[in-house]
Amino acid sequence: MMVEPMNWISEVVRPKIKTLFKRETPENLWVKCPDTGQMVFHKEVESNHWVIPGSEHHLKMSARARLKMMFDEGTWIDVPLPEVAADPLKFRDEKRYADRLKDARAKTGMPDAFKIGFGRVGGLPMTLAAQDFAFMAGSLGMAAGEAFVRGAETALDKRTPYILFSASGGARMQEGILSLMQMPRTTVAIRRLKAARLPYIVVLTNPTTGGVTASYAMLGDVHLAEPGALICFAGPRVIEQTIREKLPDGFQRSEYLFEHGMIDQVVHRHALKETITRLCGLLMNQDTPTPPRPAPVAEPA
Repeated sequence: MMVEPMNWISEVVRPKIKTLFKRETPENLWVKCPDTGQMVFHKEVESNHWVIPGSEHHLKMSARARLKMMFDEGTWIDVPLPEVAADPLKFRDEKRYADRLKDARAKTGMPDAFKIGFGRVGGLPMTLAAQDFAFMAGSLGMAAGEAFVRGAETALDKRTPYILFSASGGARMQEGILSLMQMPRTTVAIRRLKAARLPYIVVLTNPTTGGVTASYAMLGDVHLAEPGALICFAGPRVIEQTIREKLPDGFQRSEYLFEHGMIDQVVHRHALKETITRLCGLLMNQDTPTPPRPAPVAEPA
C-alpha cells in the first residue's frame, strides 16, 4: 500500500502558526438587536441600561441592574427574604425541580426570582421589587410570593411607596397549586398598602404574562410599561390557535394596551426614574428635591 507523503508546511507549520496567533474572542462581545439585526458592542449596550442605541429596543435586565439603575448613586439596602420549602411536591419532569433550582441559583446568583431593595430614588425613600426573568422565567412560586409580600411589609413599615418591576412567564408549574395560592396572597398584601394609603406602582417589562398579569401586576395605582413589552395572560400564539384568526400588529404589546386604556403610560427606560419620582412625590404629597440652579453668568460689557 502506498502512503501519501505528509505536506510539512500545510499540516505542521500552518496549524502551529494559527495556534500561536489565535485570539480568544469572548462570546458576549457583541449584542444583536432583535428588531434590526444590528450588532452592537456589549459594553455600549450595558452602559445604556440594556437599550440598543439607534433602534431603542429594550432588552431584558437583571433584577440587580434594575435596582442599581433606579436607586440614587446605585446603592440600596437589600431586604432579607424568608426561606421556603425548596421542593414541596418533589416534582420531576425531564429534570428534577431541585436540580432546576440549583442551576438557576448558580446562573443568577439569586435564591429565587425576586430582589427587594430599600433606599432613595430621586431623594425620596422607596421600596423596590424587581423580578429577574433569568431565574426560571421569573415564574411565581412560593419563594417569589413570600418575597413580594415581604416587600409590601417593608413598604408598610417604612411608610414608603412600593414599586414593582414585573418580568415573568407566569405561575411556576413545578409547585402546582402552591404556586397559584400566591396570587390571592399578593392581592391581600396590596390591599393592605391601599388601606395604609401608600402608593403601589407597577412597571410592566417584557414579558409579563400568565398568573402574574392576572394578579399583582395589574393591581397598581399606576401602571407604567416599557416600550414594546409583551403584556398578557395567554400569549398571542395560543389566542390565534384558539380563535383561528390573525391578530392585529402589535397585539398585546405595551403601546397597544396604552391605546386601549389598559395601562397609564409607556415610558422609556431612561425616563423611568424621573417619572416614578414625580409620581411618588405627588401621591405621597412630598416635594421632590430639586437640584440647585447654576449661578447666572455676567455678560461682558
